[in-house]
Amino acid sequence: MSLQSSNLKIDYVPLRHIKRPIPPVLDMQKIDAMESTLKGTPMASATCSLGEIESGELPPIDVFRVREEGKDYFFAFGGCHRFQAYDRLDKNGEKETMVKCKLLPATRKTLKLYLGASVDEMFKEIDEGKEQ
Repeated sequence: MSLQSSNLKIDYVPLRHIKRPIPPVLDMQKIDAMESTLKGTPMASATCSLGEIESGELPPIDVFRVREEGKDYFFAFGGCHRFQAYDRLDKNGEKETMVKCKLLPATRKTLKLYLGASVDEMFKEIDEGKEQ
């Protein structure tokens, strides 16, 4: 859990609504262990000790939530392995995958600190590519 999000309410957001603008570097064994946990059969790996986590649950992912003109936009920068575990389930499942998140209020200006001018183009792509 991060210091910035320790007091935020946990919510569930559809996987398809979360934009991940920075490509992750991944450890596949860690993702396998997390996917197994989400399926209800916790499994540790050499790089992932799940400790006291409940079967079927992973810790929430910190997600920036930007609200503009009545629409919500979601951006994640961390939680790469958890996100990939959810993504695998989404590709194998019949229903929409919901991601356990801590939503951090943000603005477009905040995101520009992380991503620069490309933020405006990302919002345009989201609006053209999916419904909110």
